[in-house]
Amino acid sequence: MEKIVRGVVSLACLVLLIGCESSNETSRDACAGKSDGAVVINDENLRDSAANFIANAGDRVFFAYDKSNISPEAEATLARQAEWLQNNPSRRVLIEGHCDARGTREYNLGLAERRADAAAHYLINRGISGDRVRTISYGKDRPIAAQGTTEEVYRMNRVAISVIE
Repeated sequence: MEKIVRGVVSLACLVLLIGCESSNETSRDACAGKSDGAVVINDENLRDSAANFIANAGDRVFFAYDKSNISPEAEATLARQAEWLQNNPSRRVLIEGHCDARGTREYNLGLAERRADAAAHYLINRGISGDRVRTISYGKDRPIAAQGTTEEVYRMNRVAISVIE
């Protein structure tokens, strides 16, 4: 079910971004492009949407093998997430921790929890109230990328995903 929801959110984000590029007057009124690649949402109903969050902040941070520390790339994404959450104080976030298929189920549940907690602590340290941030560990039980044993599949599954609630 969650994969379906993520797919719908991703599709909505794509439609929103395509609409911003459209010459349709209504679409241009709802969106405005910025030179830094961000999309400004002018429609009040979309400004605090999950699609807006994904388009402007990014919803996932990746981790090195067997690590839960925040990389500089992850820090940049989390800084954008914190700013978005500060600008949308009524929204909450669930951070899902994931792992690749290597290792035991128990070990990966712990590692995924540390990854989600690291992302949550970053947001909290940037001023987001702890009561707006929840975490959950999926370990290797809910892979993001297709099953496989390539490094690319492993890399895609070593992730913390922020889901707007």
